Amino acid sequence: MSALFEPWTLRDVTIPNRVWMPPMCQYSAAPEGPATGVPTDWHLTHYGARATGGTGLVIAEATAVSPEGRISPYDLGLWNDAQVEGFRRITRFLTEQGTVPAVQLAHAGRKASTDRTWKGGAPLAPEEGGWRPVGPSALAFDERHPVPDELTTAQIGDVVQQFVDGARRALAAGFEVVELHGAHGYLIHEFLSPHSNHRTDAYGGSFDNRARFALEVVDAVRAVWPEDKPLFFRVSATDWLEEDGWTADDTVRLARDLHAHGVDLVDVSTGGNAPVRIPTGPGYQVPFAARVKAETPMPVAAVGLITDVEQAEKIVANGEADAVLLGRELLRNPSWARHAARALGVEVRVPHQYHRSV
Repeated sequence: MSALFEPWTLRDVTIPNRVWMPPMCQYSAAPEGPATGVPTDWHLTHYGARATGGTGLVIAEATAVSPEGRISPYDLGLWNDAQVEGFRRITRFLTEQGTVPAVQLAHAGRKASTDRTWKGGAPLAPEEGGWRPVGPSALAFDERHPVPDELTTAQIGDVVQQFVDGARRALAAGFEVVELHGAHGYLIHEFLSPHSNHRTDAYGGSFDNRARFALEVVDAVRAVWPEDKPLFFRVSATDWLEEDGWTADDTVRLARDLHAHGVDLVDVSTGGNAPVRIPTGPGYQVPFAARVKAETPMPVAAVGLITDVEQAEKIVANGEADAVLLGRELLRNPSWARHAARALGVEVRVPHQYHRSV
């Protein structure tokens, strides 16, 4: 039996294999009007293709818990009932294909209000459809981004409630897994890292203070997310800074705390909180996931230039991670999971309509 295609049960949800799709923003929702943040035909086709291709778990892209929490005006959202209805047809289709539907709930923080990436991703002024971003401190991401408004304690509580409301809507929309976005320089990550968090109150300074917001979100969401359904947390394991940044040691410590607070898996990525060059290569982020798995009781998923079947099988078989997330490779090949199963000699489900491909 291939390790990559061994089913895995988390709480009461069984995922048919360890080939997963990570959240990847499509920037394809309506930017304004009643359809703002609502999934479109593009999203149904995009996610549906990976489900028919045999992917075990599909995590819908960063889905904002509030309008001002969007990365761009074109992001998906879960702050109203129209968005819930739009997601239902996607979760229904994924479930029919045997794929577990998941969603990443997010708030972009100081990196909000930008254009689509293929248009350069520059910050948008209000007259261009943008808005003023917020963050833990009045510190801009870089020289292009505006200085965000520092969140007050009361506003922090409001954001926690937005995550709670988003989780409730995710359940109503048919998702089986919720992932909280604590990575890539967005709001939760901004609170965690001393690079972006210069607060002097209960949410800044020490590790415990900087982790307070993340754990408040986890606790509040876990309280409303059903006990029989898993809760994931995505983390950037390092800021890739030589000093005054979030580190791999911090990630190990946070993973232990997250486990104690009811998180079922950490999705381990890196970077995004500082404009630095990251040394990439095949599987370059896997060692960070492997360290969390080795030093904590927390299950982990690995991501980062995992493209080859044997490479993915080895990561899971060797215990470096419990699952692998394939981003660019699944964009290139929606049926990667079925092709991998064939290469490993494993029988895998194929839609009846595609029986000629077996």
